Amino acid sequence: MTPAHYVDGAFRAPAADDSHTFPLIDPVDGTVTGRVPEAGRATVDEAVAAARGALRGPWGALGAAERAAALRAVADGIDARFEEFVAAECADTGKPRPLAAQVDIPRAAGNFRAYADLIAGRHEESYRTAVPGWSGGAGEALNYTVRRPLGVVAVVSPWNLPLLLLTWKVAPALAAGNAVVAKPSEETPSTATLLAEVVHAAGLPRGAFNLVHGHGPGGAGEFLTAHEDVDAIAFTGSTATGTAIMRGAAEHLTPVSFELGGKNPALVFADADLDAAVEGTVRSAFTHSGQICLCTERVYVQRPLFEEFVTRLAGRARALRDYGPMISAAHRDKVLGHYRLAREEGAEVLAGGGVPAFGGARDGGFFVEPTVLTGLPPTARTVREEIFGPVCHVAPFDTEEEALALANDSSYGLAATLWTTDLSRAHRVAPRVEAGMVWVNCWNLRDLRTPFGGVKASGIGREGGTHSLDFFSEPTNVCVSIGE
Repeated sequence: MTPAHYVDGAFRAPAADDSHTFPLIDPVDGTVTGRVPEAGRATVDEAVAAARGALRGPWGALGAAERAAALRAVADGIDARFEEFVAAECADTGKPRPLAAQVDIPRAAGNFRAYADLIAGRHEESYRTAVPGWSGGAGEALNYTVRRPLGVVAVVSPWNLPLLLLTWKVAPALAAGNAVVAKPSEETPSTATLLAEVVHAAGLPRGAFNLVHGHGPGGAGEFLTAHEDVDAIAFTGSTATGTAIMRGAAEHLTPVSFELGGKNPALVFADADLDAAVEGTVRSAFTHSGQICLCTERVYVQRPLFEEFVTRLAGRARALRDYGPMISAAHRDKVLGHYRLAREEGAEVLAGGGVPAFGGARDGGFFVEPTVLTGLPPTARTVREEIFGPVCHVAPFDTEEEALALANDSSYGLAATLWTTDLSRAHRVAPRVEAGMVWVNCWNLRDLRTPFGGVKASGIGREGGTHSLDFFSEPTNVCVSIGE
């Protein structure tokens, strides 16, 4: 797969101002596998103009049922090229094939089908009410709501779940009738290019979906999100990048939907099913080598269970073999820097803490060991800063109130996990956790219709189901006087 821009219904080589390409690197062994074009300002301008043109053309004229049919055609196209998508996703990210084949690609196709169903069957509010005298006389009025698309939507997606999180925004944006300009992470451009090929084959009108590649600050990402003719921005990524995007968006009062970082807690109570809690924490801490915004980095265990839990968790971490690399050398070095910092702060390393040796090509890749830490106070940087790697810190607690205080002592608030067999406790504690999502005795179990997003530094707004459709459309209330 050779990454390419897709603008106004056509794939194109770098334009005159696309001054360079950059290498695409396989994180498994560190080899260069291709070159990616860097979109300059002119290419981004053309993509935005193409999207604006689509809204005035055939795409803007389609009704909800026709848009739903287009989305289903895209989903079918992803299914038809399933193995190509899996191969591209694994090549860009280094993630194990089962993760891409069982989660990323099926959910990407599922996003288009889910929003096709939602938009085709969506209804709006209507109220028939008595009209008070001040409005000009007695009688009745009919109020109803209509929705129109926001316009040109910029979608900026991250490298950890490249296709899943791209389609998580593109599908509802298109469903609501917007035209999209997407910029995937520079680290993972391949499945986005495949998606553009599928969109093209599905016959969506030119300009409805556009794709530009490049970096963020000073590059395609900044050119796009600060563009004066962009009507909304949907972004998933780091809190720092979200802050920078928001500064640029503020100049034009551009609406934003942000899903940002997390330092997610797990609370393990003494009455928890120990086997389930350990295995669930292995999943929530180490899936995709911790490179998922929902992963657990802080684990709090009630004291009677603490020693056995932490011993078993560390043993499971040491036994892990089929895990992927960090996305890049820079990210590997960042995670290793946190491992060093943890030791400097006085952490006890119960598992991992370094770089694995495979004795082959993978030794040239960007791997770090799954790591379990303990012994740090709540004020330690290791406990407070998002690491985004295969690592968690485990600490004891005594009371329910203490557990809540520890869980909520964070600038982030994306997700949390509770492990308990006491149903009353689950219902009592979960609403008091300062997070957008709380799982009880499970992790990352998702219904696409439910609200997804965080509080505090973890984001702005909610995605999922009608929550996404609400963001990507503007409601207008129409009031019609019926008379006496």
